[in-house]
Amino acid sequence: MNRNLHPVTVQQAAEGSPTLARLAELARESGERLRAIESLLPAGLRSAVKAGPIEGTGWCLLVEGNAAAAKLRQVLPALQAQLCGLGWEVTAIRIRVQTVRG
Repeated sequence: MNRNLHPVTVQQAAEGSPTLARLAELARESGERLRAIESLLPAGLRSAVKAGPIEGTGWCLLVEGNAAAAKLRQVLPALQAQLCGLGWEVTAIRIRVQTVRG
């Protein structure tokens, strides 16, 4: 097998593969969703929340710690309403607690 291998950027690889292109699009959209709701998050909580995967009409937020997750659950209805008001079809927002490994 004689192939010319040359380095490509992640973006170039994504453009060459429909599967990777879709994953890149979902990652971009997830980040956009997080930016759209950031102002609704309590200031002390913003750094603990990360954009997670989009699965159909559901979206997942990744949160550092159980206390942050509990606080985030209190504002989920407002977050969902904000996203729907901006045109995203979001029927559920899940919270996944990320553990810090040391």
